[in-house]
Amino acid sequence: MKTSQAIRKEFISFFEDKNHKFVRSSPVVPQDDPTLLFTNAGMNQFKDVFLETGTRDYARAVNSQKCIRASGKHNDLEDVGRDNYHHTFFEMLGNWSFGDYFKREAIAWAWELLVEKWGLPADSLYATVFGGSPEEGLEADEVAAGLWTEVTPLPEARVLRCGKKDNFWEMGEIGPCGPCSEVHMDLGEGTCPLGEAGVHECQVNQEGCWRFIELWNLVFIQFNRLASGELEPLPAQHVDTGMGLERITRVLQGKQSNYDSDLFTPILDAIAEITGVPDAEGEVGVAFRVIADHLRSLTFAISDGALPSNEGRGYVLRRMLRRAARFGKVLGMQEPFIHKLVPVLGEVMGDAFPELRVQAAHAARVIKAEEESFAQTLDRGLEIFERVAREQHQAGSKTLPGEEVFRLYDTYGFPVDLTRLMAEEQGLAVDMEAFEQLMEGQRAMGKAASQGLQDAGDWTKLAGGTHSAFEGYDTLQLETQVHSFSRNAEGELLLLLERTPFYAEGGGQVGDQGRIYGEAGEWRVSDVQRDGGRIVHICQGAAEPDQRPVTAEVDAARRSATTLNHTATHLLHRALKNVLGDHVNQAGSVVHPDYLRFDYTHFEKPGTEQLETVERMVNQAIRANTPMKIYQADYDTAIANGVTALFGEKYGDQVRVVEVPEFTAELCGGCHVRATGDIGILTIVSESSIASGVRRIAALTGEAAEASLRKASKLMEELQERVNASAEELPARIKGLLEERKKLEQELRSLKKSGRAGDAKALLDKTTTVNGVTVLSSEVNVGSVEELRGIADSLRKEMKKGVALIGAVIDGKASLLCVVTDDLVKQNVKAGEIVNLVAEFAEGRGGGPPHMATAGAKNPGKLPLAVQQAPEVISAYLSKLSDQVSN
Repeated sequence: MKTSQAIRKEFISFFEDKNHKFVRSSPVVPQDDPTLLFTNAGMNQFKDVFLETGTRDYARAVNSQKCIRASGKHNDLEDVGRDNYHHTFFEMLGNWSFGDYFKREAIAWAWELLVEKWGLPADSLYATVFGGSPEEGLEADEVAAGLWTEVTPLPEARVLRCGKKDNFWEMGEIGPCGPCSEVHMDLGEGTCPLGEAGVHECQVNQEGCWRFIELWNLVFIQFNRLASGELEPLPAQHVDTGMGLERITRVLQGKQSNYDSDLFTPILDAIAEITGVPDAEGEVGVAFRVIADHLRSLTFAISDGALPSNEGRGYVLRRMLRRAARFGKVLGMQEPFIHKLVPVLGEVMGDAFPELRVQAAHAARVIKAEEESFAQTLDRGLEIFERVAREQHQAGSKTLPGEEVFRLYDTYGFPVDLTRLMAEEQGLAVDMEAFEQLMEGQRAMGKAASQGLQDAGDWTKLAGGTHSAFEGYDTLQLETQVHSFSRNAEGELLLLLERTPFYAEGGGQVGDQGRIYGEAGEWRVSDVQRDGGRIVHICQGAAEPDQRPVTAEVDAARRSATTLNHTATHLLHRALKNVLGDHVNQAGSVVHPDYLRFDYTHFEKPGTEQLETVERMVNQAIRANTPMKIYQADYDTAIANGVTALFGEKYGDQVRVVEVPEFTAELCGGCHVRATGDIGILTIVSESSIASGVRRIAALTGEAAEASLRKASKLMEELQERVNASAEELPARIKGLLEERKKLEQELRSLKKSGRAGDAKALLDKTTTVNGVTVLSSEVNVGSVEELRGIADSLRKEMKKGVALIGAVIDGKASLLCVVTDDLVKQNVKAGEIVNLVAEFAEGRGGGPPHMATAGAKNPGKLPLAVQQAPEVISAYLSKLSDQVSN
């Protein structure tokens, strides 16, 4: 049986033999495309070529791209597990032509690989082509249709003309687009449960059909969609193809499901071993597939630098992990277990993607922490679901509101398919229409928040030829010419220069600032960003540039301070590895002229001595005043020589190495000092945790570090003067003062406790008797919730067979507290139920254990009314409870 490893290699070799350049997969977390949460197609890293904002030194490319589709337009999340072919993570095998070959070669080579090399049965294959769109004036792609019968033996009857939805590809609302031609395979009768059940007729492009599956999509990019909606031919035609490794592996291995291939079976076997539950049909099988799939997405994303969080891609990862954890409960798993599968994935795919093995411990720690966190959140979510379901039954409704489904999904990570399953178990339908409306609103907000430089208007071109040649490593001022300009939605001027000394934000280093000036005017450069191959200078200034020369001048002091901090991050990275261990890896950084911030992977808080050692090691390297070595190298050679590459970054074949001889060497495109002594000094100002397994150091260098040390010294002098102690005596003196304060606080608490006991005794004089139960309700004057609890505790101890409810306004907020004596608790009297009933009079809610419960009230002005009504409420509650016991 051909392995998935062999299939991947054979695909790449096939196109390498046809003069294609192998290009490594870009990270699944895109660093330079604000419109994407995740890399979702092989073409993402070539987007700038199609948009004509960037170029490559090759015209043909091949790669295997790691992709995630779990958000936005391309979102397969809710389909995963329910069928045998959807995934959130997948590998896309692809080949590209940038203005080189076109339809003839793409079609001929697809057939050659699939049929002649891999031996797929020709009589099971179909090709689809674009059938035209009269309403848009688009003609059918008869060229592709004719080529399928000309360069392959495929009969005309199996070349199908389909609509725009399936066979016309567009990058966005405007930009490059074109018809596509897909290769489909008929897996044979009996392979589609929906077809067998008569739900639909199995055929090519039938939604939800398991029998006819798409194998390969050949996109022919030949048009440009204008803002007016019109299409114009592109000057250069491109080919962009994509084939899912999971599907072609399943077919070549003769399996019934993608999940039966060797890409998944080791993971599924590990799930069975860990859970003690064998894979099976129904919900158990769904759970196995969901967990295996989501493990892949989570591990790849975390290995490339993403972290679960409450926003953006981190939000998607958190919901995905919670979906997998919730399905774990279908297999009886109450404890975290998904993290134990990370090493298994490394064994399956680590040869092709080494980062899975290098980052395995880090990814496992992050996943375990998220599992532990969700265990607590899940209980709260289940409680809310049960309450909402109960309320619907009480109201006679048979539908779970879409708003509640969305809240469970959005806040507690409950996948909608699982909410639907729980609802069905309770005989409830789900209002999916309302849910989808809320989801669409959320997607619209996310789209609006990710526009970035996409808000730029049309570009006005002033010069021909190339632009954005960066020369800022060697000079901070040069004469150049404006190539193009535009304005964004905020009215800022965006400039492209033929040559520029300005560094565009990247690799953690902030963009340069400065000015651009000439006879046409002067513009202040507030930021510089990359947009594909463009270096975009974001400027303030009303004048518009023209074709006359301009001078571009970087703020030299700001750049100098930035370079100190950038080189210092390299020294800090190496020192952390030396002191804490080789498992330490950079997880993010900010290189700013005022400070540096360095995020790194580590499983616990470093000790004070360890941080002091790190700081001392960095400063020793600074004092050594070692001249920097910065040079270009072949990527593979650099890695083989031990140069550090940062996971999640995208590198070309030729890379820039920044080396401090005998100390550290990293791949880096940023700006650095000439020798380490230029940094002067580094001081660590803070160290903290930012996520499970990820920590953050903030540090200062140069003049900023000196200023910080002077400030600390001055503070020390002030402290010494205030407590009348020398520097050596200061720790002992402060310790003594703290102990004295602690003693005084204890004495104060004791006095307050005595006072609370007295207050409780005074309140006991106000009790009444209801049905043989002592009842007390009163408003009290206290300064904290702690004092309120203290009085309630004293009342509970003094009362016999009693219920007490006290209220107070504390810091402008109304609070109610109810206590029930133990003898009544045994009779099923519950403080939580009573305090909830009373709190309604002040527009509040609450709860707690049977012996003591609290409630907050939205309307403090109604607190006296609530306290006044309490005896009557308690009386009615006790009577109802007595009747229930009698019945």
